[in-house]
Amino acid sequence: MANERTYLAWIRTGITVIALGFVVAKFGIIIRELVPNAPSTSYHLSSEIGIILVIIGGGMQLLALRSFFRNKKNIDMGRYIPSTIPEALAGILSVVIAILVVVYMVITL
Repeated sequence: MANERTYLAWIRTGITVIALGFVVAKFGIIIRELVPNAPSTSYHLSSEIGIILVIIGGGMQLLALRSFFRNKKNIDMGRYIPSTIPEALAGILSVVIAILVVVYMVITL
């Protein structure tokens, strides 16, 4: 049961990152419409960051699926060994996402 809960938590996290990417990408369109004099780099950067976030979210989905099946196989065989690499990678990606969003917010002030 814990394997399924962990998998679903990763799926929710991936969906959240994808949704955040969509919002960030569309935010550039809103800036372009509301502020006609805004530099073009601000909304292009928004779209690029949004696309990167959607790709990261999709990658998280794939890693979660792979991890779920690997863990299920190991649990069924009675030799489960937890891994830390995907969790560390997700933590690092979260920090990178936060840095990208902060940089974007500073640039578009």
